[in-house]
Amino acid sequence: MKEKNGRGLELLSRVLVEAERYIGRGDAVQASEKLYKASEEAVKEMAFRLELSESEEAEKRRRGRWTAPLLFRAVRRLSERINPEILNWWHAAWFVHVEGFHEARLDIEEVKARVNAVRELVSVVEK
Repeated sequence: MKEKNGRGLELLSRVLVEAERYIGRGDAVQASEKLYKASEEAVKEMAFRLELSESEEAEKRRRGRWTAPLLFRAVRRLSERINPEILNWWHAAWFVHVEGFHEARLDIEEVKARVNAVRELVSVVEK
């Protein structure tokens, strides 16, 4: 498995700390954004380390741009290769991204209910 220079793990940790801070403040919208960002970066990091074609495809795009279809494909492949729960954890993160951040329809309790899913996803990268 390829190793990034640790930058990915630092970013994940920082974004999770920011999410916790927003949860403490009761800011569901910003907490949702940070939780999703941590999940997205976790998927990208795993895809890079496992040299998935989705990572290579993203690198070929302008500035390494990932699209939603690339992310979803990478998540499916990661769940097949590493842990089937990755798919569920990703869906929880996507839910807070759409309903909590973009639509601002979730209260802080609904966001909190999905924090552990994001933590589990991030923990796969840390292992």
